Amino acid sequence: MAKLASIVLVLLSFMMSPTAVSAQLIPHGNVYVGASYSDSDIVTANRMGLKGWNASGEAIVLPHVGVVADISGYYAPGIKQYNFLFGPRLAVSLGRWRPFAQALFGIQRITLNGSSYRPFAVDFGGGVDYRLIKAFSWRVQGDYVRTNYLSAQQNDVRGSTGVVFRF
Repeated sequence: MAKLASIVLVLLSFMMSPTAVSAQLIPHGNVYVGASYSDSDIVTANRMGLKGWNASGEAIVLPHVGVVADISGYYAPGIKQYNFLFGPRLAVSLGRWRPFAQALFGIQRITLNGSSYRPFAVDFGGGVDYRLIKAFSWRVQGDYVRTNYLSAQQNDVRGSTGVVFRF
């Protein structure tokens, strides 16, 4: 009888094990949408202020490490600039505050008077989320974005603020 009970317990533990493991695979993360402003070096060698939006999604893969997909768009007369970035984010929760730093890489698509360019982009930045209620936070974020095209470097500084939904 003891052997039968042991075998049943072992079988039950193997059957329950995938359930316990799959429960830990439920993704945790956040989605952010906000307004953004970019002070940009444009191909014309002039600095311009571009207004736009910024959105991102983060999947938290380790306690303080997330993987981020970030998309943004900026506009001025004759100019459209989009950033498609991906990379790691480090964050820590301190009560209602969650400061973070990120390094993102991807493509910037800029259309200037009908001509389109797609240089590689690197983004270093950070910010802080302030939890308003359980599932919602307010984010303030700053980034430095660097690209190279037409044998010129473009150095952009952008600031964003908006709402974060946590899941």
